[in-house]
Amino acid sequence: MKRLCMIFSLVFLMVSFTFAEEVKPIKPSAKDKCMVCGMFVAKYNNWIAEIIFRDGTYAFFDGPKDMFTYYNNLVKYNPSKKTSDIAAVYVTEYYSTKILPAEKLFFVKGSNVNGPMGEELVPIETEERAKEFMKDHNGKKILRFNEITMNVLK
Repeated sequence: MKRLCMIFSLVFLMVSFTFAEEVKPIKPSAKDKCMVCGMFVAKYNNWIAEIIFRDGTYAFFDGPKDMFTYYNNLVKYNPSKKTSDIAAVYVTEYYSTKILPAEKLFFVKGSNVNGPMGEELVPIETEERAKEFMKDHNGKKILRFNEITMNVLK
């Protein structure tokens, strides 16, 4: 009987994980504003970034730099949340303009490509393309998600 209960529990867990949905990106409306600078984000479709929280709430940004500013300073921008409350972080990849998980991308800092607010962290899907972009657009550095701190954003 014990063995049967263990088998049933394992099967239940496997089925639960199989049907668990990943958090999908949300399309901003014309009224959604960047949580850092206040600009309307839908106007800047090629730069949209977003953070989706586990409780279903979300925050939009007009570019990755503002998203990282918010992410690295939740105490200031959303004191009721912690990074552990975040379900997903998405940014718009530069070349494809697809919204992709930020932690999978490479970010080029200091290039001559500007976003809506000026100097931007440009999200690129592969390291090879990021190196090409950096060379073509005078980028200064390639960073990964976990390397982008408030000091990097200054």
